[in-house]
Amino acid sequence: MSLKDTLFSVKQTINCGGVLIDLSIPRVMGILNITPDSFYDGGRYKNEKDILDRVEQMLSEGADIIDIGACSTRPGSAGITIEEEMQRLKSALVPVRSRFHSAVISIDTYRSEIAEYTVKEFGAGMINDISAGTLDENMFSTVGKLNVPYVLMHMKGTPQNMQVNPVYDDVVKEITAFFSEKTEMLKTAGVNDIIIDPGFGFGKSPTDNFRILNQLGIFRLSGFPVMAGLSRKSMVYRSIGKTPDEALNGTVVLETLALNNGASFLRVHDVKQAIEAVKLVSLYRSKA
Repeated sequence: MSLKDTLFSVKQTINCGGVLIDLSIPRVMGILNITPDSFYDGGRYKNEKDILDRVEQMLSEGADIIDIGACSTRPGSAGITIEEEMQRLKSALVPVRSRFHSAVISIDTYRSEIAEYTVKEFGAGMINDISAGTLDENMFSTVGKLNVPYVLMHMKGTPQNMQVNPVYDDVVKEITAFFSEKTEMLKTAGVNDIIIDPGFGFGKSPTDNFRILNQLGIFRLSGFPVMAGLSRKSMVYRSIGKTPDEALNGTVVLETLALNNGASFLRVHDVKQAIEAVKLVSLYRSKA
């Protein structure tokens, strides 16, 4: 299935708290993890200066959205209380909003209370939920009331057990059915802007991950834009015998494939390189 066959059916704009984002070209979401235990950058942004410097860097390099997460969801990660997650987010959002008034902020959370708090208090413009509402039954209705875009990600299991021998009969077919059910529920809840994320590395084997990447364009048939989160993940670094710190080149290779297979969003640690990939793939497409 060619990308041209599916382009016409995919929504081309999303409204992030009054900021309209045009998806006729792919967009880059920069990651800010304010956690001590994330798999790649945990513990790097522990104080206000580090946080502000990181956000400034990503925006200056061209990030369209800053995705802030306060609860690690790496495989085997331990959960934290809602109070701790809220306090971590507040410590980052107060200075970030003070300096970067117009930045589009996404919140990486699976808790509806956190979604409501950050949208109402800090003007967050998007909610990015790794659990697709499965860890909080109030998430869909909350996001519908907040009227912000929602990233619906597929995960098999929970962060604590998702990589313990995940098995599928047909991974792409199963994820497609999952999205079909969940997007109908979201529309019923009044969520207008939905982005689907197949969840690379979240309850998938290496073979599953590469099959999803190869068939990424199939998910566009849903009519929703697709997000690819490949940045420095194990499917990159283990496949080439590297560490997460050494996985930038491999990450950009797979992000380029994702773009060519129809991704509308890249969620990345390395904004500059992702922006360059978007530009080059856009030029390549324009000549096709």
